[in-house]
Amino acid sequence: MAKTVLVIDDDPTQRRLLQAAVEKAGFACRTAPDGEAGIALAADSKDGIDVVLLDLTMPGLSGMETLERLAAKRQDLPVIMLTATSGIDTIVQSMRGGAVDFIVKPANPERVVVSIRNALKMQSLTGEVKRLARKAEGGMSFDDMIASAAPMRQVIRLAERAAVSDIPVLILGESGVGKEVVARCIQGASTRVGKPFVTVNCGAIPENLVESILFGHEKGAFTGAVSKALGKFVEADGGTLFLDEVGELPLDAQVKLLRALQEGEVDAVGSRRPTKVDVRIISATNRDLSQQVAEGTFREDLFYRLNVFPIDMPSLRERRDDIPALVEHFVGRFNASEGTKVSGVADDTMKMLYAFDWPGNVRQLENAVFRAVVLCDGDTLRPQDFPQISGQMPDIASLPAAPVATSAEAAVPSASGVAAAGEGPISIMDPDGEMRALQDIERDILQYAIDFYQGHMSEVSRRLGIGRSTLYRKVREYDLDMHEREAS
Repeated sequence: MAKTVLVIDDDPTQRRLLQAAVEKAGFACRTAPDGEAGIALAADSKDGIDVVLLDLTMPGLSGMETLERLAAKRQDLPVIMLTATSGIDTIVQSMRGGAVDFIVKPANPERVVVSIRNALKMQSLTGEVKRLARKAEGGMSFDDMIASAAPMRQVIRLAERAAVSDIPVLILGESGVGKEVVARCIQGASTRVGKPFVTVNCGAIPENLVESILFGHEKGAFTGAVSKALGKFVEADGGTLFLDEVGELPLDAQVKLLRALQEGEVDAVGSRRPTKVDVRIISATNRDLSQQVAEGTFREDLFYRLNVFPIDMPSLRERRDDIPALVEHFVGRFNASEGTKVSGVADDTMKMLYAFDWPGNVRQLENAVFRAVVLCDGDTLRPQDFPQISGQMPDIASLPAAPVATSAEAAVPSASGVAAAGEGPISIMDPDGEMRALQDIERDILQYAIDFYQGHMSEVSRRLGIGRSTLYRKVREYDLDMHEREAS
């Protein structure tokens, strides 16, 4: 996970010297002999270039022309200029062109390393400021999400479809998986971008204040109501209201919530007339609402009103391929906010983090990295910086290596892979040689997995990479045979 530095210089001796200095400091290094080759490397996302050392005077494409084209392709990429002359006009021109620093040849290795680290720190700070600004302005997009694992790509596809309309969305998943992040991205990709995004934690509101907080109250409506309060629905007018842990709402509040959703208006406590509101509802829960409906703790009519467009969020253990990118993101964020200088994560540490089950999901990972960054005494995070996790793991040397984040292209099966799949226990072709419906294939796969693992649903859930709640919901939808095996 070391940061990668690209050296663009036509002098092979200078390239070798700079590469040696960069790699000695713990960075990865790529080199290019001219501007054209350097631009190609920097623009290719697979190479993951983080900083560029660029020679100002080169044959063909000059340093300034290369700088201009790099800025057009990757505006956020920090570029450090290298030159044999130190004229003030040259420095000013480079800085105006977007360079973050200027080093005169022959470059002192220590000076180069300090400049690289300063550029990376500034990049982290700038990125964090932009992220916070987008979050505050309701403008987060799906590009802000780290979601390259296959289960998350399905989430993104569904969320993108939900964003094009005002359809009510219900996000399901364990605590800490990032349901609010998805909700914010749905708003950021919708026509309500930039409008209010109001979050209500339904499980944290005292039962006697739910109505007042959601719908507002008039001055003097009850004891302690010393002033008028608008309520969350009115605050979110024109934007999105995110009802987190909606399954914990008391039944009395569920009745008024249903009316507000149906009529598009709210009755403040003590008010004589309702207030019209234009609010898009996104709700989330870590509970099984259908089970709550059966038990009588959640209204069936409200459930159908909220559950129009469900999105199942996978747990972190079901999307392990995202862990390396998430760790790198959190390290950069906390470097920016805490002023630390952690450059990356050691390989054995990443193996440990990848193998851990993370019962608290992304929130637990974030907090663990935060603590490790603060405790870290060196440049890289070591297993001892995660004492609560390393103490629960077996011999780290025996753990499998954490894979590189999988690209979307790598996840698409080849034609030969599809053909092989058709020869297995689940056929994807019908007797006429046509593709079967995806729903029918999924049903057969689930039934085969239940039979194969003899009704052990936890094993089926783990092997198929889906949550238990999602698995049981699909069992009910497809009316699959599982009860006899569970009892046996």
